Formats: sequence, structure tokens, C-alpha cells
Amino acid sequence: MITITNPVLTGFHPDPSMICVGEDYYIAVSTFEWFPGVEIYHSRNLRDWELAARPLERTSQLNMAGEASSKGVWAPCLSWWEGTFYLIYSDMKNTGVFYDVHNYLVTATDIQGPWSEPVYLNSSGFDPSLFHDQDGRKWFVNMYSDFRTWKIRFAGIVLQEYSEKEKRLVGQPKTIFQGTVARTTEGPHLYQRNGWYYLFCAEGGTGVRHQETVLRSRSITGPYELSPFTPLITSWPYGENPIKRAGHGSLVEGNNGEWYLAHLCGRPVEGRHCILGRETAIQKVVWENDWPRLAGGTSEPQAQVQVNYPDAPRSEGYFGSWRDDFSGKEWDRHFQTLRVPMGQKASLEERPGWLRMYGRESLESFYEQSLLGFRQQHFYVEAETKVEFQPVSHQQMAGLTYFYNGSCFYYLYVTRDEEKGRVLTIMRKLPEEFDMPIGVGRSLPEDGPVWLRLTVKEKDAQFSYSLDGHVYEKIGPVLDARKMSDEEGPGRFTGAFFCICCQDISGRKQAADFDFVEYRILDNEQEEKS
Repeated sequence: MITITNPVLTGFHPDPSMICVGEDYYIAVSTFEWFPGVEIYHSRNLRDWELAARPLERTSQLNMAGEASSKGVWAPCLSWWEGTFYLIYSDMKNTGVFYDVHNYLVTATDIQGPWSEPVYLNSSGFDPSLFHDQDGRKWFVNMYSDFRTWKIRFAGIVLQEYSEKEKRLVGQPKTIFQGTVARTTEGPHLYQRNGWYYLFCAEGGTGVRHQETVLRSRSITGPYELSPFTPLITSWPYGENPIKRAGHGSLVEGNNGEWYLAHLCGRPVEGRHCILGRETAIQKVVWENDWPRLAGGTSEPQAQVQVNYPDAPRSEGYFGSWRDDFSGKEWDRHFQTLRVPMGQKASLEERPGWLRMYGRESLESFYEQSLLGFRQQHFYVEAETKVEFQPVSHQQMAGLTYFYNGSCFYYLYVTRDEEKGRVLTIMRKLPEEFDMPIGVGRSLPEDGPVWLRLTVKEKDAQFSYSLDGHVYEKIGPVLDARKMSDEEGPGRFTGAFFCICCQDISGRKQAADFDFVEYRILDNEQEEKS
């Protein structure tokens, strides 16, 4: 037996969809505005996970240019049938009065691809899912949205058949569940066991009242009855439990005879702020009178779960410390861009051993940014880089940013001032505030590299810099890391990122060179994990 410690996917890994294929487990998670779209992780023991693929890697599959923050890829569904992987995903364009969202299907025979061009399915709501019935038919479900003021906006779950031959939905959609009093019914998945069809739904919103609801029917079209063990999982009644926001689950039968639920969760700092975003945890599931329930006998998520696999040394892998010296043909797998590929905005060939990044639009832009971001996956961590940059205007900037979205970030950057020459300064952008807390900043030598560092310890974030890579000096005030959380604004669904970036809002495309990026877990986090 081994013990898994939740969450298993730390730092902005929401809406998990888990499957088991032979000896292999896979979990697909939402990526929202970050590109490439959808992340798929792989494990053989449910404890040690590695990034296996980001399947939506072409703009022909996913083009999010112009989409606002926390739009883009919502709640993918990964499935497998007769040698083929199926990935269903939403591309959310707008969440105003209306939900402008489009649902697609891509396939591959290998999890690492190549993945197909997308098949358009529908636009009636988000959180789509595909079910492969034993008789060979395929069924598609999604939440159904209703904008009419006298109706419930989350109007229930609709079912429709998918024709693989015709590559489209066929027949008429049928509402199979309208939700419980918990409301906000979304995230549907269908399963089959012992002659029963099971409908899993997320309810209660994705905040503190989040939960997973289960129903069953002898017919896939219903009627469905509600489980007596409702909710299957929630954190709401368990105030002392450090795992909050539990819900949006995905059921899988393991290859070891056990059943598991992968689910969304969050770990707030000071009881409220989930700086690391919504994460993925795993619980053991048992069956009672053909109903699933958590192995612990209640709906409470467990921080530690024993699973029936041989004990082995733990591998941090993707979730450990890492460094990229930009010496290869591709940058590190931790990096993602915003909305679209980097394309010609960056090069690893112009200056071997460095990443050259050409300045584009501001950090507020929904279009052309020169930015590479990587998730904050730990509460105690340092991110560091070394940059060479020769700006000729205050409109040219390059450096290291602590980033939630275009309206919420802290930015330590090299720029130029008309009087002081090349300077290092800080920009603080919050939803209702913009300032530069150290004003024009600190003067720098007219040439040469600058080392930039950000140290985060739970709620506190501190920038520092060095001119030789050995002696570091703090710069600016202690910044509030809690601002980088979903809870600091409506409609925020991602998490904190560290990013290297370059802007030239004069349009001259001034370039900055980055020598390395390093992500280091600090001792406090290591002590907590042990």
C-alpha cells in the first residue's frame, strides 16, 4: 500500500477528468486562457504524476486571441474507447448575460498525439462530456444555459447522441436532470455499472459550497433518482479540514480493483485565499447498494488516502524544483503562453544558450504578448531569472512578473527613465488600483545583466535583485500574495503564475535576452510535505 497526499496535482489544476487504460491513469484539467490548451497528466500509482501532453497545441484547434481572462478552455472530458482517446472541451468566449461557448471533440490513438483537428459539437452550454455505451452508441452531455431572467441560468443537464460516422450530434437534446437545491448544476459525467447508468454533476458553485451530486437510472435517458449519499463529496460542513471547495468529480475503476474519485479542491491561505488556484485531489470510493460513496463513510475529503499499489520511492517529477538554461531546442515543459502560441515573438536560436524575447503589447493585452508563464505549485517558493535588456524608452520593459491575469499582477522590470537612464522598478496592478510603489526605481549600470528574484511565503511576496548573481538586495515592499487568488474578484478561475516577459508598446519590438529560469521549493514547504 502507498499513501497519496492530497492534492496530487498542486497549483491551478481544476476540473479533473480521470480515466484508467491498462496500467495507466490519465487526468485532464482545464487551462482557461493559457496555451497550449488542456493538460493531461499520467501516473501508474495515483501518487506520482507527470505531464503527458498538452493536446490543443495548434490555433486551428484553439484560438483564444481576444478572449478575456478566465475564459478559454473550460472543463475538458477525457475518455478512451477501442484504442482511441477522445477529448471533449469548451472554448468559452463570453460570460456576460449570455454564455457564448463552443464545444469540440479531438481524438488521438496515442496520448502524446498527434491530436486531430476539432469536430464542432454544439454551443448550448459548457462542461461537455462524452460517454461510450456498451452497445457502441455514444452520448454527449453538457450543462444547459438559460439567459431569461425568470429562469434558472444553470438550467440542467442535457443529453444527446453523438454519431461518430457523421461526426455530429444527432437527434434532439433531452434534459435528464434539472439540479437540486444546491443549484449551479454543471460538470456532468456519465458512467455505467451493474446495469445502472450514473450521472455525476458538480453543484453549489466552485467556491466554498461546492459539491458533487450523483444520480442513477436503468435507462440512459432517465428518469434519474438522487443518491441517498448526497452530496458524494463536499468541504462545506467540515470547517477544520484544510481541503476546501471539494467538488467537480470524475469517477474511475482502477486496475487494482478499487474505485477512485478525482475532484477539484482548494487550499486557502488564512482561511479564504486559494493562491494556488483550484487543484486536483483523489479519494477512494466504495459501493453500497449500488450507490457510490467515499470510503471514509462521510462526504468529507481526506488529506491522505491509502491506495493498493506497491510502495516505492516518491518521485516529485513535474511537481518538484526545476531549472531551464535555454540550451535546448525547446523551452521547459512548465512554460505556457497566453491565448496563442509564442510564434516569432521569441527565439532560442538568435543567441544560443539564451531565450530572446521580442517586446509586444502590455500585460493587460488579450492579444499579442511576449510572455512565458509557469504555475506556482507550492506555498513556499522562489522564482528567479537573469535578463539582459537595453531599453531606449520607458515604453520598453522586460523582467519577472507575479501574475494572476491582465488586471492583477506585480511586475519587477528593467526600463529606461529620461533622467536616470536604465532603471529597475516595480509595477503593481490590482483590479481597483494601479501604482508604482518605488516610483522611478533604482538606477542600473547602462549595460550588463540583472538577476531578478521573487520569493513567496504563503501570503507574502518579496522581489529582490542582484548585479552579480551572488549578492541580492530586496526591492520594494512586501506584496500581498493573496491578491493572486480567485477570491479577490468575480469570475476568476485560474491561479498564480510566475512569468518572464517583454513589452514594447512603442511598436519597435525591442528584444530582451533571458539566460535561465529557476523554480525552487523552499525549506518550509519541504518540511510540511515530510
